[in-house]
Amino acid sequence: GVIHTDFERGFIRAFTIAYDDYVTLGGEVPAKEAGKARDEGKEYVVNDGDVIHFRFNT
Repeated sequence: GVIHTDFERGFIRAFTIAYDDYVTLGGEVPAKEAGKARDEGKEYVVNDGDVIHFRFNT
């Protein structure tokens, strides 16, 4: 896929959790506490079902 130029330029990282972990563990905080959440860089290839919070600078 293609990322919008402004978003690509300000990208910092992507906070990522697999959907199954997100649902099974009950959300973002429990997934993070269980070590299932991770920060990914711009080379990360998104997987189907990833729950992602993009962090970027405007």
